[in-house]
Amino acid sequence: MAVQSGIYHQTYESDMQLRPTTAQRVRLILAIAFVLLLPFVVSQNEVRIVNKVMIAAIGAIGLNILVGYTGQISLGQGAFLGVGAYACGLLMVYFQVPWGLALIAAAFITAFVGALFGLPSLRLKGLYLAVATLAAQQIVEWIIIRWDPIDGTIDGRATDALKIPSAFLFGNTAWRLNDNENAFYYFVFVVLVVVVLGAVNLFRTHYGRAFIAIRDQDIAAEVMGVNLFYYKVLAFAISSFLVGLAGGLTTIHSTAISFERFTIEVSIAYLAMIIVGGLGSISGAIYGAAFIEILPEILRSIGQTLVQNRIVSDQVFVTVLPFVQQGTFGVLIILMLIVEPEGIRKLWSNIKDYFRLWPFSY
Repeated sequence: MAVQSGIYHQTYESDMQLRPTTAQRVRLILAIAFVLLLPFVVSQNEVRIVNKVMIAAIGAIGLNILVGYTGQISLGQGAFLGVGAYACGLLMVYFQVPWGLALIAAAFITAFVGALFGLPSLRLKGLYLAVATLAAQQIVEWIIIRWDPIDGTIDGRATDALKIPSAFLFGNTAWRLNDNENAFYYFVFVVLVVVVLGAVNLFRTHYGRAFIAIRDQDIAAEVMGVNLFYYKVLAFAISSFLVGLAGGLTTIHSTAISFERFTIEVSIAYLAMIIVGGLGSISGAIYGAAFIEILPEILRSIGQTLVQNRIVSDQVFVTVLPFVQQGTFGVLIILMLIVEPEGIRKLWSNIKDYFRLWPFSY
């Protein structure tokens, strides 16, 4: 009986394949089949949660390119999400730009804003750069709150939320992305696939290798000819482009948006996604987004079940249970990092390695 001891390639084309082994291709086919059939076997509320996960995954991939692959710490994710969301919304509301063009334009606008806030990265590192991006979060949040064109009226009353016009897929009124979860599900899945393929292939180019060199040792990278200023700003721009894309998708998925969805807590949540999922990994960003987005829903569902079974009262559910959920959420994240500091991606890799060699120990 032959025991697999490694993956060996005999051609350059085989070595460059994203899924070189049969097992990987089978898992990919099963995953695609699962994704295509999911809306037919779950409720609309669960599809809505999955849509939120896929939007978060796009934003987390963008942040992981900056933090995990380039080593530049950012606490301004919520701000850049807000820039993408409001840029898309304002283009649709005030300039009647078609939602598809508005989405792409919002991503480029966010990339420009991200590149501007990335300019200090040549002089600042570590916590100092984190504070600079935190300043970006506060500046953008202040602009969103104070800027008059963002205010609007919803249901006849004044509000600080921006009402979003309808967005139809293929011009078909039956495929309204704002409230048709199934239609939005397939659309955002295609966008996520394109983003994943683009991000994976980015790090097979000299741009991606330059990002990794800067992360590992920026002085050595500069000695080898890597233009630190150019590649650091480029990393901020690419990361912000994807984050702005996620923000625009949030706008299209909503009927109204407000600044509460883009606060510093959102920035921390996205940072938690890539840490829990695995830094420097595209798949880790997806795993982390799923963990951070789904876990609160599970805890909320458990709390509602306790209320329905009269184990706890409605008053306890409203006042105490949210704090219990947050505490449980934090404890689970800490336990996850203690069990596997490199995140869910490494945990999944260890499971695959175990079954690849089973029943042999080595």
